[in-house]
Amino acid sequence: MPATVDYEQMLRGADLRVTRPRLAVLTAVYDHPHADTHSLIEAVGDELGEVSPQAVYDVLRALTDANLVRRIEPAGSVARYESRIGDNHHHIICRGCGAIADVDCAVGETPCLTASETHGFSIDEAEVIYWGRCPECAGAPTN
Repeated sequence: MPATVDYEQMLRGADLRVTRPRLAVLTAVYDHPHADTHSLIEAVGDELGEVSPQAVYDVLRALTDANLVRRIEPAGSVARYESRIGDNHHHIICRGCGAIADVDCAVGETPCLTASETHGFSIDEAEVIYWGRCPECAGAPTN
């Protein structure tokens, strides 16, 4: 991520009008990686005052459609949003607390990422989610 991000230029570059809600949502996604919609609604509300949840949903959809943010949906989790786009990175998720971190693509031989059958598809991306326990949860006793 660049040291400073010009959110207005990002919106203009995607042919989106620059509005306060769009700026606030884009800022919130950058400030809160892997945040769920509820958390983003709260962050935008803190920035703008009262904001309707539907307005945030609409902005998130527009930003996702414009490829300014990425929506991920890990199994058993609500949709989450991140600003890291344009690469085929993966995620690791803690089974204990739900923390999510980015994982760069595997390097070298990766047989598990090579489809055994393409069924005629032209494959351009693989989605991998690693599951485990973060350092804090790994040290905590389990019930």
